[in-house]
Amino acid sequence: MTTTTPRGTSKVGTAIRARKDAGSGAVIGYLPVGFPDVSTSIEAAVAMANNGIDVIELGLPYSDPVMDGPVIQAATQRALAEGFRIREIFPAVREIVSQVSSPVVVMTYWNPVTQYGAQRFADDLAAAGGAGLITPDLIPDEAAEWIAAADAADLDRVFLAAPSSSEARLRQAVEASRGFVYTVSTMGITGARSDVDSAASTLVARLREVGVENACVGLGISTAEQVREVLAYADGAIIGSAFVRALAEGGVARLAEVSRDLASGSRPAADQPA
Repeated sequence: MTTTTPRGTSKVGTAIRARKDAGSGAVIGYLPVGFPDVSTSIEAAVAMANNGIDVIELGLPYSDPVMDGPVIQAATQRALAEGFRIREIFPAVREIVSQVSSPVVVMTYWNPVTQYGAQRFADDLAAAGGAGLITPDLIPDEAAEWIAAADAADLDRVFLAAPSSSEARLRQAVEASRGFVYTVSTMGITGARSDVDSAASTLVARLREVGVENACVGLGISTAEQVREVLAYADGAIIGSAFVRALAEGGVARLAEVSRDLASGSRPAADQPA
């Protein structure tokens, strides 16, 4: 079900814009590829897209996931223990985008991309139908190689902004990103929390002041009510641990239920997935 977009057009930005035009914002869902195995992770990503998740964020398992919370760390470590290899990300992306229209971005630490080769990684991801890359540990002023590779392959590139970022850093993130800026609502590692940090709305406002097109808030969202809260001021809500936990505890069926529930935070009742 791969959709064609003109070169230079952000697949993720297009998906977010569609949700904004509908009067809300996007829900972006994270799962690590290879958990609990590659075929199930593909099935899970498809289930998320078919149950209201607008953008799929596919995590590349890494041996030193310093920014991930315990739920995601456990899942990625299991994927690695099962023998997952970097090259497996590309056929996984290809299989997912062949079945759904939601764009797929890969979230990865920078070291695996360097090991694989930045331009080779970009080219292989684009050939698989991937939309782009989220690089949480790569800052824009050290990202010239990736920006050039992503531009050559026509991929989105997503950088992070945190509450501690200076105005200059925020401006760099906005200028270097295509698709959205990943707006970190709390300092520290990822993981579902009972309350979304109030620092998020302040950070989004600061990003608006320096010209952000799409600011999507992640780290800590776990309920439909929090999705609604975030989308009152942001362009997207990014959810990870809640989905990984659902898959771990109840398989794809439970993940589909949780996806429908969390997606409901971005849609009026008449617009719910069937």
